[in-house]
Amino acid sequence: MGHIREYYEKIIKLQESEWEFIASHFEKREFDKHEIITPQGKTENFLSFIETGIVRFYIPNEESELTFNFSFHKEFTCAYDSFLTQTPSEYELQALTKTVAWQISYNNLQKVYAQTQAGNYLGRFASEKLFLAKSKREIALLKYNAKERYLQLFSEQPNILRFIPLKYIASYIGVTPQALSRIRRQIS
Repeated sequence: MGHIREYYEKIIKLQESEWEFIASHFEKREFDKHEIITPQGKTENFLSFIETGIVRFYIPNEESELTFNFSFHKEFTCAYDSFLTQTPSEYELQALTKTVAWQISYNNLQKVYAQTQAGNYLGRFASEKLFLAKSKREIALLKYNAKERYLQLFSEQPNILRFIPLKYIASYIGVTPQALSRIRRQIS
């Protein structure tokens, strides 16, 4: 759990009693490679901090899956809209690699928010960060073509290029794997 505290302490200095209270509400879970963490149609009940591993967000489809986000180690992740509204998720979260996560339930997170000032502040910070990342992604999809979006990955999200299979990168930037191959040949 040291990674969670390290993440929090970059934002706010925690008193030991606050940290102990927050930490007592997390549980360790391990997911196998390709295991579904949050199934489509199920309500997201856990906010997860990835200790190790990679998580993919995608919309399952018989013809082709639509990948739209990734989370890496030392990041929080969940089907956040489902988590906040406590309604069924319209997409799935899948462990792309063996993944170790520390999870806190929706109800326990509400307790942390209510009973600690630091927890409340950290929740707001995390929400704002997720909102800004989502907004930036939406703007990129509307403003830039596929080649420009691919080139942005080099500077803004190099972990995606380093660790994610090309078929998922293609879906993430909104093209077929064949179109991504053409883009990659153009910039080589």
